[in-house]
Amino acid sequence: MDTAKFEEFISQYPIFEYRLLDAQTISVEERVRLVCQQECERYDSTWACPPAVGSLAECEQKIKSYSQAVFFSSVAEVSDILNMEEMLATRHAHEELTSRVGRFLEENGYETYILSTESCDICADCAYKEGKPCRYPDRMHPCLESHGVVVSQIVEEQNMEYNLGGNTILWFSMVLFRER
Repeated sequence: MDTAKFEEFISQYPIFEYRLLDAQTISVEERVRLVCQQECERYDSTWACPPAVGSLAECEQKIKSYSQAVFFSSVAEVSDILNMEEMLATRHAHEELTSRVGRFLEENGYETYILSTESCDICADCAYKEGKPCRYPDRMHPCLESHGVVVSQIVEEQNMEYNLGGNTILWFSMVLFRER
């Protein structure tokens, strides 16, 4: 990747921190998938979540089929960190940012696979529930956790911020990429 060109691109956007990762070093953990299954109301209800994204082994294989990844965060501020509706409303700006990073890489000759925040909410009712294919597979980004990625581990290993405190939210995404 032309890092100077990428730096120029990414500096135009409100990305808080980013790191370029070797995709082979990204680990997946069953414990993350277990949290999805036991605690997330979206489990088995969208194309962006398990089990629709595939087995953990399939997810790891998909991640490792790419050579590199851009792992990044953006910041959002809310009036009340405990207001889940307000907090989730800030996610859309991060998702747009994630799509822009993916498009930049695609326009520069890379094939991408995007993992982002939470589960997809493009459609009010996911086609998964109806047993139909995703209506927007080019816009839907599975969540990092659906693939067993331990965000806090990457953040720690890369010396990134995980919690800014106050009424501030850090959203994280990963765009895996490889040459076409």
